[in-house]
Amino acid sequence: MKEYKTKNLRNIGMIGHGGAGKTTLTEAILYYTKTTDRFGKVEEGTTTSDYDAEERKRKISISTTVAPCEFKDTKINVVDMPGYFDFVGEVVEGLRAVDVAMIVVCGASGIQVGTEKAWDQVNKDSIPRAFYINKLDRENSDFEKVLSSLKDKFGISVVPIQYPIGKEANFKGIVNVISKRARIFNPKTLEMEEQEVPAELLDKVEECKNMIMEAVAETDEVLLDKYFSEGELSDEEIYHGLVDGCARGEIAPVMCGSAYTCSGIQTFLEDIVECFPSPENVKEVKAKNVKEGKEVNIKMEESAPFSAFVFKTIADPFVGKLSLFRVMTGKAKPDTTVYNSIKDKQEKIGTMYFVRGKNQISASEIVAGDIGAVAKLQYTNTGDTLCEMSAPIAFDNIQFPVPAMSMAVVPKSKGDEDKISSGLAKLLDEDPTFKVSRDVENAETIVSGVGETHLDIIATKLKNKFGAEVSLEVPKVPYRETIRKVADVQGKHKKQSGGHGQYGDVVVKFEPRNDGEDELQFVDAVVGGVVPRQYIPAVEKGLRECITKGVLAGYPVIRLKATLHDGSFHPVDSSEMAFKIAASLAYKKGLESAEPVLLEPIMHAEVIVPDDYMGDVIGDINKKRGRVLGMEPENGSQKIIAEVPMAEMFKYATDLRSITQARGSFEMRFERYEEVPALEAGKIIENAKKLKESEE
Repeated sequence: MKEYKTKNLRNIGMIGHGGAGKTTLTEAILYYTKTTDRFGKVEEGTTTSDYDAEERKRKISISTTVAPCEFKDTKINVVDMPGYFDFVGEVVEGLRAVDVAMIVVCGASGIQVGTEKAWDQVNKDSIPRAFYINKLDRENSDFEKVLSSLKDKFGISVVPIQYPIGKEANFKGIVNVISKRARIFNPKTLEMEEQEVPAELLDKVEECKNMIMEAVAETDEVLLDKYFSEGELSDEEIYHGLVDGCARGEIAPVMCGSAYTCSGIQTFLEDIVECFPSPENVKEVKAKNVKEGKEVNIKMEESAPFSAFVFKTIADPFVGKLSLFRVMTGKAKPDTTVYNSIKDKQEKIGTMYFVRGKNQISASEIVAGDIGAVAKLQYTNTGDTLCEMSAPIAFDNIQFPVPAMSMAVVPKSKGDEDKISSGLAKLLDEDPTFKVSRDVENAETIVSGVGETHLDIIATKLKNKFGAEVSLEVPKVPYRETIRKVADVQGKHKKQSGGHGQYGDVVVKFEPRNDGEDELQFVDAVVGGVVPRQYIPAVEKGLRECITKGVLAGYPVIRLKATLHDGSFHPVDSSEMAFKIAASLAYKKGLESAEPVLLEPIMHAEVIVPDDYMGDVIGDINKKRGRVLGMEPENGSQKIIAEVPMAEMFKYATDLRSITQARGSFEMRFERYEEVPALEAGKIIENAKKLKESEE
């Protein structure tokens, strides 16, 4: 690839609802610019950006991919991001590499949940945005209808800079609203050919141009004065104002076409070059000066010392770790030593690449604003900053969503444990939205992710990339047991067998502990040496070993107070072992007679949903044996605060998604243990007994 200056770069991120046509639009751009020699199709699994085996099988994008192409004298980096909600982490990463987020909307379906989520995400990250209304040749597609719903939903700054000629099957061209150039698509050459603006569209185009003028004038004092005094602005002023307004995220231009037929790709690319900011025009990026510890604003320019932000890591079993980065200032050059300011380590940059899908094109330098990749960095992970030792800065890290769903990973064949743990460690490098933890009590490896499909794909990657086959199962609930009543019991162990016998005798009072602590409280209340001093620790040790298994279903016992207050000993036959056994006999007898009960973990959940779904979500929480504690408004939605048993919450990510059409989100944490209702407890104890029998 030839080398480009920063001002000749455009970085466009494709985001929006799944199935709106982001990957097809990326393909159409690559094909039109002759970057690829055939038009890849999602259905056939031949696209450049969806190259992973899972993406081809499921026909959805799973990871963010970069696809650079050249148009006129501009290099355009198209970053294709998944629309499916389980892969929101990929979107968060991809948005850190682009200057404008292109929200792709289907001309027939209009605004969908993914459109709203994309808008919320770009607002949160304050990224310039634009809309592309796709599939205009489809039946029931309606540009006007979609445009007015975008304006209603997202405000006045949504302005059409293109207008379609014809509808549905008759969609045949596009008018550039500012220059009023009309062009018709030629399917043979894929080019757009000039013609007069159709008479019936003249008024419409004029109306759209006024919309743009108003929006531009509102973002610039000088233009506003001119607009009020003269009633209009020159095309040059409009373009200039549009680039500025778009760069600040105050104007969202709307473009249109049909990616599948390549119709309008030429006009789309022309407007990207004319109306979208280059990395030089976008607003400055916040960073921290590491030496002085204060905030600085970084402008993307080639002349400054080198710095880059690593926005994504790819774990490849063959190549090793590939770090995708965006150069923020200066230039990256191969075979140089740079400084990782987050890890405080030096890194050696070897061969550098431009990536296009899975293909790597070696690069001799990468300038500010451009996107590249480097393999085998030792310490660097997603979210790290690379810079020059002499000018250390650190860019803000990426805020990833919190995992909402956990499953246990069960190996299908014995001896795969090592493969699984090394595979998971490599996948963690690649995907920071999932976590791996170990449940020691139940000897399970737990993976937590954004949703069911996300975890499914992690399991598939373990098999395909690292040769470890696993099944995902609902994790075991860490139940506990305790007692309700007081029991004062004797435990006596007496055994005579030639030579020394064994003798230990204790009287222990067991009672529930009510001071809010869960640990065993052991009280030594022995008077007059009835149990000799040296044997008391053995009694305590015996009880501590016993509480790991309760008498109901074998779960650990909590909130127990045990007072040793009486007993007897034998001068010859008593031993530590004998007293330990005596303590365990007292434990079993005492707990059985002190009304043992089963406890379950209760989670504190905070669910954020739009008003319309409140009733359904609360109804579902009640069905899950939950209690709603309160509600409060949050950013135009409602936050429901509730407590729900953990056993009911393993699949909540999926349930909430189906109730709220994916508009809801939630976070939860462990709160405390509470008694299980009798009916539920019966089932749990029954299952525990069956499991024990099958193991024996």
